[in-house]
Amino acid sequence: MPDVIAKKPTPDILDVFDNPYPDRDYVIVHVCPEFTSLCPKTGQPDYGTLTFEYVADKLCVELKSLKFYLQAYRNEGVFYERLTNQITDDLVAKLKPRRLKTTAEFTPRGGLHSKIVVEYVAPRD
Repeated sequence: MPDVIAKKPTPDILDVFDNPYPDRDYVIVHVCPEFTSLCPKTGQPDYGTLTFEYVADKLCVELKSLKFYLQAYRNEGVFYERLTNQITDDLVAKLKPRRLKTTAEFTPRGGLHSKIVVEYVAPRD
């Protein structure tokens, strides 16, 4: 993968590696405190903290690729709700985790603070 910011966020940016303990449930938490996207109405920047908590099955996400994937949203005009759900969908498609929780907390703008939480639980066999 090239060390440049992608023009568009796509799950193809995400790299994975084998879970070293696939027989154990353990929680992996990644926090991105400097997330940036654009307001689709005004074009002004939105700043927030994204937190990913997941229980891996066979795969884990590689952090450098996650960083590049998230940076690809820097120039995207997108509502918080769509953004949080799209990121969750992309991670689920790539990782196929046992469960995943994405929390997006955005800094106040116009006197409002927004927090979006999306949870995914894999169907049981």
